[in-house]
Amino acid sequence: MTIFIYSVLIFLVIRFSVTVFNFLSNPKLPRVIKHYTDQVSILIPARDEEKIIVNLLQSIKDQDYANYEVFVLDDNSSDDTARVVKDFCLLNPKFNLIKGEDLKAGWLGKNFACKQLSEHASGKYLLFLDADETIKRGLINSLINRMELGNLALLSIFTNQIMLSIGEKLTVPLMHFILLNLLPLRLVRLSKNAAFAAASGQCMFFDAKIYKKNQWHESVKNQVVEDIEIMKLIKQEKLNAEALLSNGLIYCRMYNNMGESINGFSKNLLAGFGNNIFILLFYQLLVIIGPLILFLNFNITLLVLPFTLIILSRIMISYLSGQSVLINLILHPFQMFFFLIISFISIQKHNFKTGTWKGRSIKTI
Repeated sequence: MTIFIYSVLIFLVIRFSVTVFNFLSNPKLPRVIKHYTDQVSILIPARDEEKIIVNLLQSIKDQDYANYEVFVLDDNSSDDTARVVKDFCLLNPKFNLIKGEDLKAGWLGKNFACKQLSEHASGKYLLFLDADETIKRGLINSLINRMELGNLALLSIFTNQIMLSIGEKLTVPLMHFILLNLLPLRLVRLSKNAAFAAASGQCMFFDAKIYKKNQWHESVKNQVVEDIEIMKLIKQEKLNAEALLSNGLIYCRMYNNMGESINGFSKNLLAGFGNNIFILLFYQLLVIIGPLILFLNFNITLLVLPFTLIILSRIMISYLSGQSVLINLILHPFQMFFFLIISFISIQKHNFKTGTWKGRSIKTI
């Protein structure tokens, strides 16, 4: 038991050190006042998004970049997505609706949709966005500025998350918690090692020429976490890439309630750990079960250090991700409980091949 307790504390100190590094290095997309004129193709895969997609389209129309084109691919929606987008396009000539092809064997839906979208794009840059987002003035100029400064093939942005229901607040913050507690985000850019790979499919900004040469989405056509896999491929090619926090320039409401959150996160959580069940369970043992055992033993000398580090970590991560510090501190034990539940559901879906998303089966490879 002594060895286990020390292992929990050492791992906690390591994760705290990563969090401090992220907090001090402040890996946010810098806002710029410079204006660029390069053409940007904004590409949006959409499947059953009739209730929310106009919010994104209107935010694109209202932003401050002039030279852009928008393509929305209706991925065989069962609702009125196509009609809603078509009506918007009729009033806004920069916006275009594409009817998606039937899903081909060996592909996952989003990856196939992104490939089709790229074939219509003519811009110098390709900006892939999810339908549940909204962008703010300054985003595109800031993206281009960062691409040029770093000579990047890909710039991926972790969006600010909108959480309205208690179910969302119990689950969605886990994304930034895992990311900023485990990975020094600046190393995505500074290190060519593919182990330091992170990306968010919610906002992927590519150099179009490099993208079309390498056909990144086709290269990962059967991968659930295609964003991270693309980042790994880019690093393996010794190209420059970066992943940053959005700094309030792009927002996303991923899910509307707890059920959607659990289903959404469980479909790809294990894939984010390389589909290695042992690594995920070992992580849970040290991060959740370990502190719980310390708490149940109620040895005050053992509790001061972990409680202090956990509280400070949650404060720093909340500030970086633009989330409520107080809510995340209060809900931390409950968020960890749901993290455990989501992990076991993710393992179950992987083992029994029962993962689905928007009516389609997801096979983890």
